[in-house]
Amino acid sequence: MTLPLSLWKDRSSRKHQAQQPSALAKNVFIMAYKGAHLAFKSRWHKTDEELCRHSMSFDLHKAIQNDFFQSYLYLLEKLPLVKLYALTSQVINGEMQFYARAKHFYQEVPATEEGMMGDYIELSNTDIESSREFLRKFVGGVGKAGTNRALDCGSGIGRISKHVLLPVFKSVELVDMMENFLAEVPNYLQGKEDRVEMYYCKSLQEFTPAPQRYDVIWIQWVSGYLTDKDLLKFLIRCQNGLKDNGVIILKDNVAREGCILDCLDSSVIRDLNILHSLIEMSGLTILQEERQEGFPEQCVPVWMLAMRKSPGHS
Repeated sequence: MTLPLSLWKDRSSRKHQAQQPSALAKNVFIMAYKGAHLAFKSRWHKTDEELCRHSMSFDLHKAIQNDFFQSYLYLLEKLPLVKLYALTSQVINGEMQFYARAKHFYQEVPATEEGMMGDYIELSNTDIESSREFLRKFVGGVGKAGTNRALDCGSGIGRISKHVLLPVFKSVELVDMMENFLAEVPNYLQGKEDRVEMYYCKSLQEFTPAPQRYDVIWIQWVSGYLTDKDLLKFLIRCQNGLKDNGVIILKDNVAREGCILDCLDSSVIRDLNILHSLIEMSGLTILQEERQEGFPEQCVPVWMLAMRKSPGHS
C-alpha cells in the first residue's frame, strides 16, 4: 500500500506531537470536520438527494461514527455516505462487511513468507532487524518486561515469532484468523515449534488475551484490520493480559495525514494523531515511538510504538 505524496516531518516534530496528542487531535478533527462537511455538500447530488436531505442521513452518520469514531470524517471525504455505511453495517456470513472482505482477501494469500510480505519480500530482513533492535529496549532488565512468554497477534505463519520473538522469549503464543496460516507454523519454525504453547484461530476483534499472561504482546500489520471501536477495545483487553512491566508493541503502516481505506484488503491506514488518541483512550502510555528506516520512500511510512499500562490502571 503506497501513498502518492511525501509529507515527511522530522522526528523532533513527531516527538513534540506525542507530548500533546489531545490538542493536536482536536485541531485535526476540527479541520477534518470542515473539509468533510464541504465534501458532503458537493457530493449530495451524486447520491440519493432525498436520503441526504432526510433526517435518516444523520442516522447513517451515527452508525458509521460508532465504528470509526476517530477516522470516519476522513473516510467520508473519500467514500460516499451510503457506500461507507454498507461497509460497516452490512453483514456477510455473520460478519460486518469490513471484516468479511478482509477474510475473503486472505483466503487467496499463500501461507508462505512471500505471502506474509505481499510484494515486499525484499523488505523482510530490514523489518526484522529494526524490530529486534526496538524490542531490546524494553525487555530483560530492571523495570523492563520479562522474557518468559510473548503473544504474536495477526501472526500469519509466524514470521515475527521465528525471527523476533523466539530469539528472546522462552515461549510464544500465536493468534490469527486464518486456519491455514496457523497450520503452516510448525513447518515454518523449523525445530522451534515445540516452544509454541498455544495457537488461537480467531480474529482480533473476538480475541481476549488471558489475564496477566504475557511479557510482550506484539501487534504488527494487523491493527488496520480493526475498526476504531474494536482496536480501542482490543488494546484495553491486551493491557489486562500483560504481566508486571509488560509491554505492548504495535507496528503498522501509518498515514502521513488522516485515515485512508484500502479497498483491496479492507483495511485502514491511520495517522499518528489518530493512533495516539486511541492509545490514550485505552489507558495505555506510549514509552517510545520510532519510524522504520530503510524502506523505499514510495512506501507508506511504518512506525513502531511501545506502550505500557498507565500508572494506576487496574
